Amino acid sequence: MDLFGDLPEPDSMKQPDLTPKSTKPGSFSNSESSNSIGEKRKSQDEVPVDKAKMAKQEQATDSTALTDTTQLSFRYNLKGYVADRQGEREDMQDAHVLMDDFLKHVPECHKSITRLALYAVFDGHGGVRASRFASQHLHNNLRDRFPKGDIKQVEKEIRRIFVEAFKKTDEDYLKEAARNKPSWKDGTTAVVVLAINDTLYIANLGDSKAVLCRYKEAEDKYVGMSLTVDHSPSVYEERMRIQKAGGNVREGRVLGVLEVSRSIGDGPYKRHGVTCIPDIKRCQLTDNDRYLMIACDGLWKSYTVDESIKFANKILQDPNVSATGRKTAADVKFETTCSKLANAAVLRLSGDNVTVVMVAINKR
Repeated sequence: MDLFGDLPEPDSMKQPDLTPKSTKPGSFSNSESSNSIGEKRKSQDEVPVDKAKMAKQEQATDSTALTDTTQLSFRYNLKGYVADRQGEREDMQDAHVLMDDFLKHVPECHKSITRLALYAVFDGHGGVRASRFASQHLHNNLRDRFPKGDIKQVEKEIRRIFVEAFKKTDEDYLKEAARNKPSWKDGTTAVVVLAINDTLYIANLGDSKAVLCRYKEAEDKYVGMSLTVDHSPSVYEERMRIQKAGGNVREGRVLGVLEVSRSIGDGPYKRHGVTCIPDIKRCQLTDNDRYLMIACDGLWKSYTVDESIKFANKILQDPNVSATGRKTAADVKFETTCSKLANAAVLRLSGDNVTVVMVAINKR
């Protein structure tokens, strides 16, 4: 589980400047502006002042500099949207979390952390209890373990707190499941995206996916970058872990039944190698990023990553969409995209619940 695995290094791309970027071919009509920052310090050659006054001026200047640094600590606004459909299932087993301002829920954060946002999708199987439990508790377990140090300290500890939060959520759910008679046997996949300033940390279990829509200058088009790893029992490393634990994989499933090799819940399969330890990745936001798409396999059974990006972009680029009431044109476009994509997956006979979360990325 490499924290930086399978993702391009952000520094390999040209570092964007603070000026508004030019509109790219087929680009979206997101509102973008650059902030005017910094103030000129008074010249020391001006009329002399006493030491007390000079100290006050320097203190005020330092305060302004701190404010300006804070303003620069994140450069992209994030806003989440969601649509879900029950589809052909008897009940809705998906759950989700949208928290554009997770920072207000995390007390005593260091001043170097000026934005926290959290988005998650949980795809339940065998019942609704595991996905609902995870959606209610996993972000709280992250909050309770969030480091008190500065951004550098957080970056050092982020993998640990993700693993501990996932393990705590799984342990607490399995205890709750065991207290019931008959015991609960359902489980859930999970994709959690935590934005810390302008860095995304993505943790996942199972076969739900997170995809970043990024403009590739070399190809002159927007492409979908996968930010997650599918955990299928058919994957060699996953199958080996299951077999070492005494389990087996038949017809691509654990013991011939369970379709994923990592999950929260699924008590009967934990002793057969199914784990709750997530894969964790990091991705730095850039000026070329337009949105995140996080969805359960109900979407990916019907649409490839490329198909879903093309479908979404066609709607987001529609110049005829306008603001309605309190909703901006961008709000209308993203809500419509989520809804139409979820509907389209059902119409393609996905046969599963479908949840689509999109997170708009706009330069401040």
